[in-house]
Amino acid sequence: MHPTEVVVTGLGAITPLGGNVESTWDALLAGESGIRRSVLPGHENTGLLDTLAGTMPIDPAGLLPPVQARRLDRSQQAALVAAAEAWADAGTPEVAPDRLASAIGTGIGGVQTLLREDDALEAAGTRRVSPRTVPMLMPNAAAALISIEYGARAGAYTPVSACSSGAEAIALGARLIRSGEADVVIVGGTEAAITPITVAGFVQAQALSRYAGEPAAASRPFATDRSGFVLSEGAAVMVLESAEHAGARGARVHAVLAGAGIAADAHHITAPAPDGSGQIEAMRKALAQAGLAPEQISHINAHATGTPVGDAAEARAIGETFDRATVTAPKAALGHLFGAAGAIEALIAVLSVKHGVIPPTRNLTAAGVDLDIALDVVAERRYVPQEAVLSNSFGFGGQNVSLIVTNPRHRAS
Repeated sequence: MHPTEVVVTGLGAITPLGGNVESTWDALLAGESGIRRSVLPGHENTGLLDTLAGTMPIDPAGLLPPVQARRLDRSQQAALVAAAEAWADAGTPEVAPDRLASAIGTGIGGVQTLLREDDALEAAGTRRVSPRTVPMLMPNAAAALISIEYGARAGAYTPVSACSSGAEAIALGARLIRSGEADVVIVGGTEAAITPITVAGFVQAQALSRYAGEPAAASRPFATDRSGFVLSEGAAVMVLESAEHAGARGARVHAVLAGAGIAADAHHITAPAPDGSGQIEAMRKALAQAGLAPEQISHINAHATGTPVGDAAEARAIGETFDRATVTAPKAALGHLFGAAGAIEALIAVLSVKHGVIPPTRNLTAAGVDLDIALDVVAERRYVPQEAVLSNSFGFGGQNVSLIVTNPRHRAS
């Protein structure tokens, strides 16, 4: 008897490259960049008034009813916009409320609300603080709001695991389906944390890109002259279903979520384990669950943020797991969506399988790749049938998640 198969039937996104899945995908394949100069008004004395960031080109508030939008943090707005697209793309499934769940990861939650309302408190006192402050800043609000919007009563989950949050939410959703707790799960990640305090914190940690040229060239994963990541915002949401439920309603299947692996470094709060043990274990677990050998992976969507240490560590971990792996690094175009990064990159992996193309990695041509391990880093989009794609997400705290999506042509019978 085969274990319950999990399929992807709906996709939704709002990212620095576009306001929906189609525009994001088209821009990524075209080699465009979502990185631009971002103004942080009201903070002239911080030295951060003008910074590089991957901002959403469309204000998510404008895509929601005005009254609803005013009651939501920007991260929650983005999540609801992406969820609406994913739900519609899935064909608005009819599912019993107690068989429908939500799992939306985030790294920090409603930080923009927290900072704004703290400013109001200090400037004018308690009476100027919004009574909606707490539900707008709490990290679980996006998952809860999606649960309310779609009547999902099987649970509303919120993985908060830094850069791996979105990927962990997807793994959790698959686990809920495989365990029989749900038939359909709305999964993904959201983040809108481009603020002076987050930017300043990453600057002081020497994690942000110090590239002095054009903004589009600032995010440089795997490049010889990489110097850090570019902070971005947005959301990505997918609808997962059991194959049985999707088949019964005649749903279109984009891809199969064949495997998920989660492992912890148990080493350091920000630095990856030197031997790559946690990353290697996450990839091997995903392969084992999918029932695939390393050579059956068509390409790897690397976490690759553009930091000197992080990219080298991931390259070594990939080299320990795969032989001459083909990889792509979408953060060169998107920047780092932090808690939403794993979700948007899993969505990109689904589209890679669906369309038979590996997206390009920007900003490699002039600098080249300088890593201890030989990787085939795709610098120009490559049309090759994609049977299985592995997507990595590695977060502060040593939290590692690997996901594998496969072509639905080879689904288990």
